[in-house]
Amino acid sequence: MPQLLIASPNGDAEKDAPDNLTLEGDGFDTVIKSKAAVEEVCPGVVSCADIMAIAARDVVVLAGGPSFKVELGRRDGLISKASLVAGRLPEPFFNLSQLNALFAKNNLSQFDMIALSGAHTIGFSHCDNFANRLYNFSNSSQVDPSLNATFAKQLMQDCPQNVDPQIVIPLDDVTPFAFDNAYYQDLVGGKGVLTSDEVLFTDPASQPTVRDFASNPGAFNGAFATAMRKLGRVGVLTGSEGQIRKDCTAFNS
Repeated sequence: MPQLLIASPNGDAEKDAPDNLTLEGDGFDTVIKSKAAVEEVCPGVVSCADIMAIAARDVVVLAGGPSFKVELGRRDGLISKASLVAGRLPEPFFNLSQLNALFAKNNLSQFDMIALSGAHTIGFSHCDNFANRLYNFSNSSQVDPSLNATFAKQLMQDCPQNVDPQIVIPLDDVTPFAFDNAYYQDLVGGKGVLTSDEVLFTDPASQPTVRDFASNPGAFNGAFATAMRKLGRVGVLTGSEGQIRKDCTAFNS
């Protein structure tokens, strides 16, 4: 989504949508600076979309994950509106059917979705995305019973009620800065932070894949690389479509 890089003085660009407010600003800066450096040497040729795709691959590799070929030749889109984001990203409360339906819209299978969810091995979440699992979960249980009891207590310490919602915790509490399969091991152990994480293990339809990825890092790495290539083809503009931005933060005048 290179339209994420567009800056709006009115606060109504894609990056301003509620679902995107957790994205790290340093990541934006890296892509913007990379584009500026490329533009000096090769003006008007490399899109912000391609740079972002390459950056996504490279951060996985730098964190210890698999390398994969990035297909190039994308052009940048011409629309960036916060109002268009809702319904296009998975929500933290989604069940398996909702996750599958969302990914299917982009020709991604359940297997692809589970593999791509593994990116949470280096992800973080705000407390308010999972507080419902810790406090007054249901009439019969204050805490989501699918959560490991010890882990739930740890989350309560990190995210007490009425805490600043801007506090973040890692989605992989074992190796939060390494790209590995510990995320799936967490799910097997009842330590999935988000409902949409843990449901991948609690739902019998997806549990076998989670177990396989948890015990076989090679299987996960291969599936992730394949799914990332498929994801990289979603919504691509080529040829005379779109534009190649001079500055990633603004449409060409």
